[in-house]
Amino acid sequence: MSAMAHRNLLRQPRAAAVGTVTRNGFTLLELLVVIVIAGITLGVVSLNAFHSDRQVIQNDAQRIALLLQLTREEAILRNRPTAFEADANSYRFLVREENGWQPLAQDDMLRQRDFKRSPMQLSMSPAPTETAAPNTLRITFGREPVDKPFALTLASGDNSVVIRADGIGHFSVE
Repeated sequence: MSAMAHRNLLRQPRAAAVGTVTRNGFTLLELLVVIVIAGITLGVVSLNAFHSDRQVIQNDAQRIALLLQLTREEAILRNRPTAFEADANSYRFLVREENGWQPLAQDDMLRQRDFKRSPMQLSMSPAPTETAAPNTLRITFGREPVDKPFALTLASGDNSVVIRADGIGHFSVE
């Protein structure tokens, strides 16, 4: 082939194969679908990551119910009264010693804890019989396996949760 014929071949546009389409990049529809999927995923993740006030109070109540059951068992095992004491910001557990009520500081499970949402309003029905410091609620557990039933209400803002004790060691959160 001569050089001139070779040049003419290079100048001619190539014929596209019949039925093929050449594409560069993504279509607008494909980009919109990806953005919608990413938005839905982000929404689900953010809903699960940020707990509502109600869920936070519910979690605190679940923890307190389990710890109340534990401190009741401690009273029976130690053969000494134990108590749950709470104010608007925190709660703790006490044991009755010769020199008065002492915190259970050596027990990691029954250590003092802060409420996740404070200030917390606490009320008990029937009202506790033992007196505690002002603005403090105290529930005392004796050495006997049967106690008086009660309902402890935790409230913060418009949300409230009730911990019910049946008097024989079962605590439920409503």
